[in-house]
Amino acid sequence: MSGRFVTSDGTALFVRNSGSPGESPTLVLVHAWTQDHTEWEPVLPLLPPGMRVIRYDHRGHGGSGPARQGTATLAQLADDLAELIGELVPSGELVLAGHSMGGMAVMALAERHPELVRERVAGVAFIATSSASMDRLTLGLNGAAGRAAARADKALGRMLSRYGKEFVPVPAVLARPAIRWLAFGKGADKAGVRAMTGQFLRAHPSSIGGFRDSMSGHDRREALARLRDKRVVILVGERDRITPLPHARVIAEELPEAEFVCYPGAGHELTYERTREVAARLSALLVTAADAGAGSRRRSRARQGSR
Repeated sequence: MSGRFVTSDGTALFVRNSGSPGESPTLVLVHAWTQDHTEWEPVLPLLPPGMRVIRYDHRGHGGSGPARQGTATLAQLADDLAELIGELVPSGELVLAGHSMGGMAVMALAERHPELVRERVAGVAFIATSSASMDRLTLGLNGAAGRAAARADKALGRMLSRYGKEFVPVPAVLARPAIRWLAFGKGADKAGVRAMTGQFLRAHPSSIGGFRDSMSGHDRREALARLRDKRVVILVGERDRITPLPHARVIAEELPEAEFVCYPGAGHELTYERTREVAARLSALLVTAADAGAGSRRRSRARQGSR
């Protein structure tokens, strides 16, 4: 089922909602920068049947409205996520999975809405993401080439946020090789590259420019402490150029009880490159959350019966 969720500032977000509300936990999938809810489509058929899954497009991405002036920020994405949960999933356990910027939005949620995270979130998957240092990316290049890449990355973000409305869309045939090199590891599947290229071309240019600026200032290592009592998995590709392996290790240092998995040869697009593995980790989180929720409900009923 698909529909629209309108945020408090009037921005319409495109939402897909599958499964039925019940006693099982709800999985909320939070997509990456320049992508949209369709990045999760390869994973969905491999999840436990009957689980409720919510996917949506960030403002400025996919089928959602563009980010209004000053709202292309990670803080706003956290507020959007909190509003969406409050409206669509007002009760029950939650498992949150965030890829890249989606993972950063989950960290911002822990920072800005700690009560929601403390009371509702049973598990978190951080997939190819970062908690800080997004202003110093070298895109896997060394020396002068890496420094030049970092400068070009910052300049592109500023240019898109200021002049995005005037940009002429890049033909897909030209965008694919760059996306293949930047976002994928060894032996990338052509269908995955095509899918991500389509998502990139659907994103609103000035919105994604603003979000790139916001990510440059992202530092939410302290907010990760609010997830230390949760079941957390951290997934990263060995060849990730966008949120490289050292970024994932920083998250693991802040969450020493988390499960840490590095996939040899993989890049940034783990939902396409390591689909089965990602689905297996999400399924394990859901099963653990369901078991914990069932135990909590049994204890609650027992307390009520003894009164």
